[in-house]
Amino acid sequence: MYSTPTLATRFARNARVLRTDAPLSEDQMRCAAPSVFAEGKHASRSERYTYIPTIEVLRGLRKEGFEPFMVAQGQSRVEGKAEFTKHMIRMRHAGQVLTRPEANEIILINSHDGASSYQMLAGMFRFVCCNGLVVGEVVEDIRIPHKGNIKGEVIEGAFRVLDEFEAVNEHTEAMKALQLQPPEEIAFATAALALRFGERGVEETGGHRPAPVTAGQLIEARRPEDIGHSLWTTFQRVQENVIRGGQPGRSAQGRRLQTRPVGSIDRGVSLNRALWMLAEEMRRLKS
Repeated sequence: MYSTPTLATRFARNARVLRTDAPLSEDQMRCAAPSVFAEGKHASRSERYTYIPTIEVLRGLRKEGFEPFMVAQGQSRVEGKAEFTKHMIRMRHAGQVLTRPEANEIILINSHDGASSYQMLAGMFRFVCCNGLVVGEVVEDIRIPHKGNIKGEVIEGAFRVLDEFEAVNEHTEAMKALQLQPPEEIAFATAALALRFGERGVEETGGHRPAPVTAGQLIEARRPEDIGHSLWTTFQRVQENVIRGGQPGRSAQGRRLQTRPVGSIDRGVSLNRALWMLAEEMRRLKS
């Protein structure tokens, strides 16, 4: 049984997200995620809370060759907290030679209202489908509390994550080289259905209510580049169908519907991590 990993932070469902093909300017980031530029900590924070704006940390990271390509900010229903709420930035290092169909990304999460420490995760971006993956357990998460030399520790943490991408690339290539049999693809997609839809409740007859789509639908390819039977292509098809939705299905009452995309940043990241861990487990079982 696979459980969805949880983040150290939570994002609101109506988070604002901006991703571009070129590095984001500060003006673009300010429009999408103003809390990145917060001019102080929230009033609820004590004197022990070290305030360093995320943009100052990002400027330090930029001097070290890291550029932001995606930014997101959660919303807050609490009056006065909108300018301090949690935000996420996905960055790439200028030293990458982009000869592969994927780019390694470092994910930075922070807030200025005490809801989050500085948190760094490893990610990967697929150009063909514009999907942002999140690496599971290959690279250890880094969390930095709001005290001490935050800026220096975040920059050091970014390089620690960067150093681990060699292992991520090795695991990725191993998934690409590993071929699955059709029953194994269905098994992978069946586990993904449970991660996405969970327990759908119990009918009066005592049986479980079915998910709105089938495992077979999750392994359907949306583009020629994803056709194939490797673990990697199977993983990518399932990941996109789970995250983006849009597949025809039926409700528990038999009504026609289309599956919804995963709109919550937190849920999207958690599902991505869980799917990566599922692919890693399949790789270990097959190798």
